[in-house]
Amino acid sequence: MGDLKQYGLVRAQERLRDQVGHALRAALIAGELRPGQVYSAPGLAADLGVSATPVREAMLDLAREGLVEPVRNKGFRITEVSERDLDQFTELRTLIEVPTIGRVTRKATKAELEELRPVAEEIVSRAREHDLIGYLEADRRFHLALLALSGNDRLVETVGDLRKRSRLYGLTGLDEAGKLVSSAEEHLELLDLMLAGDAQGAEDCMRRHLGHVRSLWADARDEPAGRPMAGQPTAGQSMAGQATAV
Repeated sequence: MGDLKQYGLVRAQERLRDQVGHALRAALIAGELRPGQVYSAPGLAADLGVSATPVREAMLDLAREGLVEPVRNKGFRITEVSERDLDQFTELRTLIEVPTIGRVTRKATKAELEELRPVAEEIVSRAREHDLIGYLEADRRFHLALLALSGNDRLVETVGDLRKRSRLYGLTGLDEAGKLVSSAEEHLELLDLMLAGDAQGAEDCMRRHLGHVRSLWADARDEPAGRPMAGQPTAGQSMAGQATAV
């Protein structure tokens, strides 16, 4: 057999790529990486204390998610989302998710809905623990799993894509102000209404929740710019800590 050491090396490289991706997402959410700005892989690598290769690989992963876009011979630009974009994303999600929640309320079993309670509770606990990455991931899982009860895979894919395109940036200030907890608790309210069979109430709650999320987008965009990454030792130490702690 060939030298099997290479497989361990590949796994180590994949883990580093995932760690770097996690750190970059955290920097986006914290507002340290700013929409519209171009960042080079070597510059980010210096901040993270790693080589440029896993940074490029992680940035390509983010590009596939629509969070960044490659800029030839320069690096990657953080994707900008305009107010008009956010309004249109919210309108589309409202048109899709509100009536779907009504249908799911009427057809889903109590057991199917109760299976989502731990995820709804996790959203609240992550918000209270100031775990922004965990908060957004749990929120994504809850919404998509709830919509999946409709049985329409394409609908779930569409909403998943809309969520990626309307990612929240600069959430740290909102988190510190305690504005995320109330939005997180709406997931439990929604689930209770659905379990009670109140389709109209569930639709109203979902409509209000999406409006609340849209207001959070607006508040996040009003937050002051975070620290610039490349060439900032303190920011680099922060990101390096995130990369190695995963």
